[in-house]
Amino acid sequence: MNAKSIVKMGCTTMAGAMAMTSCTGAKAQEAKGGEKSPNVIFIIADDLGIGDVTPYGQKLIKTPNLERMAQEGMKFTQCYSGTAVSAPSRASLVTGLHTGHTHIRGNLKASETGDPEGQAPMPDGTYTIAQMFKNAGYSTGCFGKWGLGYPGSESDPTKVGFDHFMGYNCQTLAHDYYPDHLWSDTTRIELTDNYNQAESTYSADMIHSKAMDFIREKGKSGEPFFAFLTYTLPHAELVLPHDSVYQEYCRIIPEADDKAWAEDNPNKRGAYGATERPLASFASMVTRLDSYVGDVLNELKELGIDDNTLVIFTSDNGPHREGGANPDYFSSYGPYRGIKRDLYEGGIRMPFIARYPGKIKAGSVNDHVFAFWDMMPTFASLAGSTDTITTDGISIVPTLMGDEGQRTHPYLYWEFHEQGGKQAVRMGDWKGVRLNVSDPSKTTFELYDLANDVHEDNNVAAQHPDVVARINEIMDTAHTHSSLFNFENKER
Repeated sequence: MNAKSIVKMGCTTMAGAMAMTSCTGAKAQEAKGGEKSPNVIFIIADDLGIGDVTPYGQKLIKTPNLERMAQEGMKFTQCYSGTAVSAPSRASLVTGLHTGHTHIRGNLKASETGDPEGQAPMPDGTYTIAQMFKNAGYSTGCFGKWGLGYPGSESDPTKVGFDHFMGYNCQTLAHDYYPDHLWSDTTRIELTDNYNQAESTYSADMIHSKAMDFIREKGKSGEPFFAFLTYTLPHAELVLPHDSVYQEYCRIIPEADDKAWAEDNPNKRGAYGATERPLASFASMVTRLDSYVGDVLNELKELGIDDNTLVIFTSDNGPHREGGANPDYFSSYGPYRGIKRDLYEGGIRMPFIARYPGKIKAGSVNDHVFAFWDMMPTFASLAGSTDTITTDGISIVPTLMGDEGQRTHPYLYWEFHEQGGKQAVRMGDWKGVRLNVSDPSKTTFELYDLANDVHEDNNVAAQHPDVVARINEIMDTAHTHSSLFNFENKER
C-alpha cells in the first residue's frame, strides 16, 4: 500500500497503510562519490494542461524552450499532480504527503476561517521541502503564487523554510495580473502605477525578474540554492501586454474563432477580467511562460552552473475553462479525459520535464509512474539531507540518474473536496474513481483499464469486482480524518 513513511535521507521503507518506519542512509554527496549536491529550480505552471506545450503534442502554441528542455533532459509521461486544484496540489508537493494525509485538501479561503487575505494556513511547524533544503544548507526562494497560508500566518512562506518570497500570498488575488500590491517577504509592496486600472506593472514579469535576480545572486555566490518558481501563467484572467507575441497569435488564430468564443461564453469569464481575444491571450501566456523557462536556462549557462543545476518544469493541475479559456480549442488535456477539478487523467496527469546536464540522459522519455509527493524524498536524496522526514513519497533519483533499483508505488491516491467530493486511485494500470462521496445515497464507482482505455471511456467495474473491492478498501483507508475536509461531514 501507499504507506506513510518516515524517511531519513535517501532511504524509504514502505509497510502497510499508515505504517511508519525509519531507516538511515549516507549523504547524497557520499553516496555519489563526493559529488556536489545540485542547485534545484522547480518551475510550476498554473492550470497548464499536459497538451498545452509542444513536447506533449501541442501544434498551435509555440514553446521552444520546453522543447529544448525535453531534448536536453528527460520527459515523463506518467507524472501526477497532488490533486485537481491549486492549493491542495501544492500542499501535497511541499509536504510530501498525498491529499488523504495533507492538512490542506481544498481551496479554502482564509476568510472562511475568520482570517484576512489569503488561504487557510498549514499548522504551525509543518515541514516543507523548503525547510528540508534550508536545513541541508541551501538558500531558498519562492517566486509567484503561494496560497498556503495568509500573510503573517504560521505557514506564511517565510515561516516554512523560504529565505525569500516575492509574489502573491493569496491565490484569489493572483487572478489579477495588474494587482495593486504584491508581497516581498513579509512586506506589502504597493503597485501604485496599477491603481485605477492604469495597468502598468504586469505582475508575472515583475515576479520573474525577481526570480532571475535570486538565481543570479545565488549562482554567483557559489552557495547551493532552491528556487521555487510558482508562476501564475496561464491561469485566468487571460490578460497580458499586447506585445509582438500576442499580435502574432492574433494573426494565427482566426479572429472569428476568438470573437465567437468570447461572445458565446461570457459565463466562462465570470469575475475575471474579460478580453476580446481570449484564445490569442491564452496562447500568448503559454509562450510567455516558455520564455521565462528560456531565461532560466540561458542564465544558468551564463553563470557557469548549468551542469550542477536540476531544472524541473511541471503544472499544478489540469487545464481550466475559466476566464474565457477553451481547452477544447487547444486540446489542452492531450489524449486524456477531464480538466481542472476532475480526477480523470486530464485533471491530474501533468507535463514533467527534468533537465540536469551530464546526469540526466538527454532526449530521454520515461514512463515511470509517480506523483508530486515523491518530490520530498527525491530532493532530500539529492540535497544530502539528514532530516527525518514523514512522507508518502518514494525518491525517483534512480529513474532520473538512470540507475537500477527504482522502487514503485503499489498505488497512488487522490481526493477532491468540491462537486460532491471525489476520490481516485491508480493501482497498476487500473484507475478507480468515486464520485459524490459526500452523499452515500448518490456515490458511484467507476473503473478503467488505462492500458487499453487511457481516455477513461469504458467503465469496467462490473466485470472486475475483486479490483473494485481492493480499490474501495484503499480509498477507505488512505483518507484520514481532517478538521477542515471530511467527506462524512459533507465539507467542501
